[in-house]
Amino acid sequence: MLPATIPIFPLPDVVLFPSVFLPLHIFEPRYRQMLAEALRSDRIIGMVLLRGNRDDIEEPPPVHPIGCAGLISHAEQLGDGRSNIILRGLHRFRIVQERYDRPYRRAQITPLLPSPSPEAPNRNLNPIRTKLEALLAGRIETVTGELVVPNGMGDEDLINTLAQYLELDPAEKQALLEFDDLTSRAQGLIDLIEMREFITLPLGGLNPN
Repeated sequence: MLPATIPIFPLPDVVLFPSVFLPLHIFEPRYRQMLAEALRSDRIIGMVLLRGNRDDIEEPPPVHPIGCAGLISHAEQLGDGRSNIILRGLHRFRIVQERYDRPYRRAQITPLLPSPSPEAPNRNLNPIRTKLEALLAGRIETVTGELVVPNGMGDEDLINTLAQYLELDPAEKQALLEFDDLTSRAQGLIDLIEMREFITLPLGGLNPN
């Protein structure tokens, strides 16, 4: 279970999903402090997407109320005080209220646990997964020209990894994160892919960790 209050790390173009790994470079002084305090405690940081543009006048810039908490699974401190870290997505959360008692932002949160689809709580995801893989095979752009979906990757891990690492707009990824059940997220992902003639993955493919 997540703590009642966690540090939040707002970015304009990054959305974290449960069970997916996210590499981050920490360099601003306030986030160096955030990282140091997180490493001394529960190692949890909440990723949230900024609303609007970074140039918005409002301070602090508003964020989407639903984010995903991550556990710091690896931290490498560099010589000049910067750090490279890897977060592993844990659970989604909703911001209840922000707190401003640190140089970085913190929030009181409510965890959002996965819920089954109300239409079909025990729905078999195999047909959706098959359709998803078929769509990617026809639309994906990779360095080798081939798409390799790991056979051992479970439905939830596959859907969340694709949602995080396919080249989708941040607002589209945020919309996928906000789905409460995996079936709806998978269908939303299919809808987004069908609207594109081509879609790309980063060089790390489906194994960015």
